[in-house]
Amino acid sequence: MSIGRTTPLARTGQYLLLAAYVVFLGFPLLWLLSTALTSTRDISLGATSLIPTSPTFENFGDAVRRANLVEAGRNSLVVALAATGITVLLSLPAAYGLARFRTFLRPVTLGWVLISQVFPTILVIIPLFLILKQFRLVDSLPGLTIVHVVFMLPFSLWMMIGFVANIPVDLEEAGAMDGAGRLRILVSIVFPLLRPGVVATALFAFISSWNEFLFALVLIQSPEKVTLPLTLSRFVGAEGQVQLGALAAASLLATIPSLVFFALIQRRLTSGLLSGAVKG
Repeated sequence: MSIGRTTPLARTGQYLLLAAYVVFLGFPLLWLLSTALTSTRDISLGATSLIPTSPTFENFGDAVRRANLVEAGRNSLVVALAATGITVLLSLPAAYGLARFRTFLRPVTLGWVLISQVFPTILVIIPLFLILKQFRLVDSLPGLTIVHVVFMLPFSLWMMIGFVANIPVDLEEAGAMDGAGRLRILVSIVFPLLRPGVVATALFAFISSWNEFLFALVLIQSPEKVTLPLTLSRFVGAEGQVQLGALAAASLLATIPSLVFFALIQRRLTSGLLSGAVKG
C-alpha cells in the first residue's frame, strides 16, 4: 500500500462522518421547516414530527400579517449591506498598511483590536446611546449602521491583516522591478490575491450585522425602523407564551437573505482561493 492512499474502509468512514456532520448542521433548519409547516392546532397538541403529516402554510401567512417582515427585512438589509461595504472599505487599506509597514501604530492598533474584543458589549451601551443622542442618530438606520461598523471593524481588520501577511512580499518586489508603481502593484497584484480575504470579511460582517439584536433593541424605537431580529422577538409574549409556528416561519424567512448572500459570494471565495494558490 502506497503512502497517502486511502483504503475503502477509511474512505467509507470519512463519508459517514461527513454525512453525520451535515445532518448535525442541517437538523435545526429541518426542525424549523417542519415546525413552520405544522398547524397551530397540532403544535398546541404536541403532535409535531420531523415530517409533518398535514403540512400547511398558514404559519407563513400568520407571520407576515402579524409582523411587518417585509419592512423589517428591508431595514436589516439596508443596514447590513451598508455596514458590510463600509467595513470592507475601511479594513482593506488599513490592513495592508499595518501588515506591510512597521510603524508605532501597529502595536497600538493591534492592542486596540484585542482590547475591543475583551470588553462586554453591555458596558458601552449607555455611553454609546448618549453619544449618538448628541448627534441625533438615535432611532435612525444610519446611526445603527455606524454602530455596527465600529464593532465589526476590529475583528474584520484582524482578519484582513492575516490575509495580507500571507501574500509574499516578493511578488510586490517583482512588480516594482518591472517598473510598476505602488498603485499598479496594489491593483494588479495585491488586491486580486486578497479576494478570498475580502469575501470572507464581507461574509462575516454581513452575517454579524444581519443577526445583531442588542444595539437595535436599544437604539431603534420607531416601529417602521425595526430590524428583523427585533421583529422576531415580538412573537414571544409578555408571559413567556411563544407563537411557535409563526416564529418558526418568520425565522425561516429571515434566514433566506443570509443563504442567498452566501450563495452569491461562495463561488467568488472558491475561485479566489484557487487563483491565489496558483499565483502564489
